[in-house]
Amino acid sequence: MKDAIITTEDLRFTYHTGGGEGQLVLDGIHLQITQGEFVAILGHNGSGKSTLAKHMNAILLPTGGTVWVGGMDTKEETSLLDIRRTVGMVFQNPDNQIVANVVEEDVAFAPENLGLPPEEIRRRVDDALRQVGMYEYRTHAPHLLSGGQKQRVAIAGVIAMRPRCVVLDEPTAMLDPLGRGEVLRAVRTLNETAGVTVVLITHHMDEAALANRLIVMSGGRIFSDGTPKQVFQQVEALRGVGLAVPDTVALLWALRQAGVDVPLDAISDEDCANVLFPLLAPDRKEL
Repeated sequence: MKDAIITTEDLRFTYHTGGGEGQLVLDGIHLQITQGEFVAILGHNGSGKSTLAKHMNAILLPTGGTVWVGGMDTKEETSLLDIRRTVGMVFQNPDNQIVANVVEEDVAFAPENLGLPPEEIRRRVDDALRQVGMYEYRTHAPHLLSGGQKQRVAIAGVIAMRPRCVVLDEPTAMLDPLGRGEVLRAVRTLNETAGVTVVLITHHMDEAALANRLIVMSGGRIFSDGTPKQVFQQVEALRGVGLAVPDTVALLWALRQAGVDVPLDAISDEDCANVLFPLLAPDRKEL
């Protein structure tokens, strides 16, 4: 079994807003994420998914329980730098993460702060920009880029630190469909070719379906944990906590309710089409 990179044991977190008992946001989270996984964490607003993400590199510290990152307890102040080298964070708004006037200088910012030699910084910047498909824009001004391009630069800035894990907290929330596609392709490439563990926080069903593992949160707890095909078959249960399923699964579910014997695990458009084709043209051979 691969080594665990993030482990939470009975993680609880309460927001205190000045007096009173506070609001319990995470309620006993037991979770293990292993090196090389691509995990999506799905949930509606208020489910606790972004709060959980912020515990993964010690932006927030537990009210109760423990979070381990690469074997380090996030409550140990002396481990903070190593924890943030291990797990990098990418947030919703790329404009808030860009600090320089030239793309390559922005990506170099974090490695420079680590005190790395210039030749190593150059190598990391070029590698990171290539991984997200932004190398040809290395001398451009970030403010002239599209939203999707800016977010890819922000991701490059994180991976230039060579983290073992990247946590992306709704990175496509402010992007149009084109920008969303650019970012998601970069994230998948990062996981598949570089072996970086990816944790994607999202409320988009189609984004969650891209992951190898899907965790659904509701009311500060883990509601479901499995592959997207396993989780999205729980149509009624997901709807019971205010979540939809991908359009493909919703269509197949409606057909099953009408008495048509179809599987519910055909999540992608292609797989769904392969299920529907014989129903639409029963006398034709598959092309």
